[in-house]
Amino acid sequence: MIWTLILVTVIVLGWYWFEGRWDRQLFKAESGRVCVNVHPQEAKGFFDAHPDTQVLDVRSDAEFSGGALPGAIQISLGDAAFQEKLDKLDKAKPVLVYCAGGFRSRKAVAVLKAQGFTNIQHLHRGYHSWRLAGLGVVQKADSTAEQS
Repeated sequence: MIWTLILVTVIVLGWYWFEGRWDRQLFKAESGRVCVNVHPQEAKGFFDAHPDTQVLDVRSDAEFSGGALPGAIQISLGDAAFQEKLDKLDKAKPVLVYCAGGFRSRKAVAVLKAQGFTNIQHLHRGYHSWRLAGLGVVQKADSTAEQS
């Protein structure tokens, strides 16, 4: 039992170290570009202040159909045409990108940066953090807002 606890602790601490290192590289300041990692309340405030924000959901079709942020456009990171589909978005408008927990969306942030997007907001801990914060989500099937 104690070894299981030690192993879990090492894995969790290892992930936080890895994530912190990745974030420092991914979200470092660059001239002429905004690329930040935001918590759900910050993301909601940004979205409210900038209604032209493009909300990009990079989860799978099945995940997306289970609920999404209001106004989200779904382009799965696993889609072979992911980069080509991003070309349909406006690079000059802000993009709020998320996945379920933040791993895939961090990969998407790197792609967005490489494609020249200038204002990238990344939802820290993804869709799950948004729901846990009690913010509204939309069910794809009926497009009604659900308040958690």
